[in-house]
Amino acid sequence: MSSATPQPQPQPETQAEPQPAPPGVPVTSLSDPRAITILSTEHWSLLSARSLAYNEAFARGGMFLSFLSMSFVALALLSQAMSFGDQFLTVAAIVLTFDLVIGLTTYGRIMGANVDDLRAVHGMARIRHGYTEVAPIVTKYFTSATHDDINSLMGAYGDPPAGYISSVLYGLTTSGGMVGLITSMVGGVLAGVVALMLGVSGGLAVWIGVAGAMLVLLALVLLTTGSIAKEQEKLGAIFPATQDPID
Repeated sequence: MSSATPQPQPQPETQAEPQPAPPGVPVTSLSDPRAITILSTEHWSLLSARSLAYNEAFARGGMFLSFLSMSFVALALLSQAMSFGDQFLTVAAIVLTFDLVIGLTTYGRIMGANVDDLRAVHGMARIRHGYTEVAPIVTKYFTSATHDDINSLMGAYGDPPAGYISSVLYGLTTSGGMVGLITSMVGGVLAGVVALMLGVSGGLAVWIGVAGAMLVLLALVLLTTGSIAKEQEKLGAIFPATQDPID
């Protein structure tokens, strides 16, 4: 009996993996593995930058609150050794002036850290968009922004309420808003102390302090409102969410 000759089985076709370009050849496509390496490196760099911005904001805020607490403790101790006369009011005005200056600089630095954080979030959104161009199938698994328009980026910070007044109230709940509110109160107390030094009655000095606090808070709000939008205009939107989807 003759045995049948076994027929060779067809081998499944395998898709060739993209090979890196020879050394010295520039990267011209995201399909080049070197492009993913570059994007991943930049992604980790932006994550580190965002972490540093958060740490600095929290550290500066903590330093301000610690200094403010110690200054009020010092004033309480001085009030026991000195009567509430012109000398104590002068010392209190000097200490509160230092507190106000430190509060203003802390608020400014926290706002700067927020802008740095937005820049990092903006860059990571662009990089994720690059990932979706390389592997469109992973798009549905991303929960962070893959577009770099302002509405997409704001999703990383939650959904603040709409409207100017609601946005201001929402801003007061943030770390920068808290520091700004406390700084405004320090400015109001300083205004009240100065009013007492000028011989104003206690009741009127209280209202002067309230007005001073409102003026400082209003100045901070006016100076910082729109800073995020201005930074977004500088960065621009290369991959807005309104563009056509990737094929």
